[in-house]
Amino acid sequence: MIVGLSIRAYARQRGVSHVAVLRAVKHGRVVLEPDGSVDAAKADASWERSSDPARRKLVAEKLRPVADSAVGSVRETLKEQGLPASGNVTFVQARTAHEIAKAHLARLRLQERKGELIDRARATALVFRLAREERDAWINWPARVAALMAAELGVEAHPMQKILETHVRAQLSELAEVRPEFR
Repeated sequence: MIVGLSIRAYARQRGVSHVAVLRAVKHGRVVLEPDGSVDAAKADASWERSSDPARRKLVAEKLRPVADSAVGSVRETLKEQGLPASGNVTFVQARTAHEIAKAHLARLRLQERKGELIDRARATALVFRLAREERDAWINWPARVAALMAAELGVEAHPMQKILETHVRAQLSELAEVRPEFR
């Protein structure tokens, strides 16, 4: 007497959910034994015969990148928390990573509402605007002070302005190489 597998055991062996096996039974792709168990060999053969190989391949190709990135994300979250993340990822590990991510997101939202976090795009735009205003002020400075400095030194204003502009532009060129990084 051969004892068959339960629906859940067969689903685990096949790598599908027990709901998928129940659907296959309902649609006649898998036939249950009289005692309600599943003969794995018969069920596998029947499943293969009645399944569209193109659809199976398409589903596997669509799910693989999602599954790979999800597993990578779970491992990364667990490592950040100092938890073990090697081998196959279990449901408990995935659930732990999910709860950690939810807590992290809630903490970020709270910090944002308290005004402790700033928007990176707004900060970058503000720094850019302030730097541009400072640059413009420095570019206009030689024209404003050249005549005054020339009078104090007893030299002509135009050459003094040209010399000041040259040195101010050189200084601004050096400062332009500094790039703010917001992490």
